[in-house]
Amino acid sequence: MRKTNIIIGAIVGLSLIFVTASWAQRGMGPGGGQGRGWGMGGAYGRIYNPQTVETLSGEVVSVEKFMPGRGMSYGVHFTLKTDKETIPVHLGPSWYLDKQDIKIVPKDQVQVTGSRVTFEGKPAIIAAEVKKGDKVLKLRDQAGVPVWAGQGRR
Repeated sequence: MRKTNIIIGAIVGLSLIFVTASWAQRGMGPGGGQGRGWGMGGAYGRIYNPQTVETLSGEVVSVEKFMPGRGMSYGVHFTLKTDKETIPVHLGPSWYLDKQDIKIVPKDQVQVTGSRVTFEGKPAIIAAEVKKGDKVLKLRDQAGVPVWAGQGRR
């Protein structure tokens, strides 16, 4: 009986280690990568700069999922074609965007307000809000704090 309890305890302990390691690798733990990048404390969250905020208008060329940093959950970004440039626009974590009423799809005409940053050596916009027709997708406040901060993967 004692041997069985030790074996069961070892199996449970190893299982917890593997689950925790799996969460850390994919950003799937509580907070959906919140402390590891999607919040203001992570390296990705810190690149938003309120001093570089601008507004762009144009057409959505493509919408894709991407992984902005190691240990983070997937995010969503789209490519925006304006009169002057074609630039990636980072929205936020896919688990948050999947719950929103407004969906961004190719050929949409949108107005984006966000911080112009350098991401992986290239210009990008981290969106604070996206206007599509009369709807607004709010993503960050004026200081750049994400609206999903503290929500986790509910």
